[in-house]
Amino acid sequence: MSQNLRVMPQSFMPMSIRLLKYAIMKRILYDGSKEFAQNDVDISKYVLSAENKVIGEKLSEIGGRLDYPRLTKELAQEIETLWRDPAIQETCLRGNELQVPDCAYYFMENLQRLSDANYVPTKDDVLNARVRTTGVVEIQFSPVGENKKSGEVYRLFDVGGQRNERRKWIHLFEGVTAVIFCAAINEYDQMLFEDENKNRMMETKELFDWVLKQPCFEKTSFMLFLNKFDIFEKKIPNVPLNVCEWFKDYQPVSSGKQEVEHAYEFVKKKFEELYYQSTGPDRVDRVFKIYRTTALDQKLVKKTFKLVDETLRRRNLFEAGLL
Repeated sequence: MSQNLRVMPQSFMPMSIRLLKYAIMKRILYDGSKEFAQNDVDISKYVLSAENKVIGEKLSEIGGRLDYPRLTKELAQEIETLWRDPAIQETCLRGNELQVPDCAYYFMENLQRLSDANYVPTKDDVLNARVRTTGVVEIQFSPVGENKKSGEVYRLFDVGGQRNERRKWIHLFEGVTAVIFCAAINEYDQMLFEDENKNRMMETKELFDWVLKQPCFEKTSFMLFLNKFDIFEKKIPNVPLNVCEWFKDYQPVSSGKQEVEHAYEFVKKKFEELYYQSTGPDRVDRVFKIYRTTALDQKLVKKTFKLVDETLRRRNLFEAGLL
């Protein structure tokens, strides 16, 4: 369920953030602008200035190394200069084609602070440093806080969602109390990292359907997190929801916040329909809840997990015949 609902060790953060910054500028933006300049009809808007091309080549070389140098003030200034180039900004507008991570703007806007010699990652830095989950990571937590004795302690298994990670899930399926399925609803116009011909939302739909039908989840509660709502609401005014095949019947009705809510409810309904279509008669009594989440909003995540806790408690009391 990745998507930053877990927290990485702080000692890992400086290297992780360095990797992200150089990767963003190298492969994603600088190399992307060169690709567009060669293949796009209007190539002029993707051509860097002569001075910035020199910087771009330098950063591209750094980004291709196995070891990333510490971000100095001088390097940060050069990255900022390249970032402000109109060709890079134009390239960034097509970020859905280049696998530009959601955190790109955040780290570019904080370069000077990140390049400080005494830099210590903040909570926001940790949450924005999106690193793909590999393998299986176990986390123990209490939805009501570590010091509250009234709360249950849950064992949460965070699994990588990429195709090559899914074979590692199988041994975790037995004895599961609840499945928390995270769907990034902002990715309706993006392609998979591992398959650039496959829409991410279509892949999510197929994966959700497959998980729902697993025999071992016959009585397992399902919690669907429609995640990254903060990015979704910024994208909807600029990218039509119906660019995704699953949402091709979507019709906008308004603008602004009203349209965002309309689009969200449409997506939510699609997942609800999929759930009930994929749920056999013998599974109708299992719990199914949908939550709107923004992983960067810590208060909202805590509130959501408290609601999950309450739902599971009620389910346990019901099965015990106490409700």
